[in-house]
Amino acid sequence: MTLTERIDRAAYRIAYVMAALGGIVLVAVMLMTTISIFGRSLVSLGLGPIPGDFELVSAGTAFCIFAFLPWCQLRRGHVTVDLFLSSVGPRVNYFIDIVANVLMTAATTVIAWRLYAGMLDKAAYNETSFILQYPVWWAYAVSLIGAVIFAFISLYTVWRSVREFRTGKHVFYNTGHTS
Repeated sequence: MTLTERIDRAAYRIAYVMAALGGIVLVAVMLMTTISIFGRSLVSLGLGPIPGDFELVSAGTAFCIFAFLPWCQLRRGHVTVDLFLSSVGPRVNYFIDIVANVLMTAATTVIAWRLYAGMLDKAAYNETSFILQYPVWWAYAVSLIGAVIFAFISLYTVWRSVREFRTGKHVFYNTGHTS
């Protein structure tokens, strides 16, 4: 297996694992929300909502978003204007992909950088959540993991698009083989 194929596979696996973790967290957040809502309806029986449920939903949802973005980027799942792109040749499409992926990499790098700065700020001031009193920087930290992986996957897609432009062949997502 060549180095290029190993990089392709590593990018695919990392993005896949992040998306799977995001899915697990999303299901957990949905279950917790359902249980909390059900508990609210049974207050007369001595039950109640899960304390801090909205804090956990907020932190969990932030992680999920950043966990799903690398997979979306790798699979070319972001919005494109296919009406325009279908009327130009493949070389132009490959060039447009390079430009779009460079812009996405720049945006994701700035997002990760600012998320890191925000995490440091929350940690420096020992900010905690209102009800559960957990350090807010924890939520920033787990989201930062996804944001950094998103930035690296975006950088990988620039490299993949350059390879496609140079060879004129599409690189498949999970194997690195060309068509």
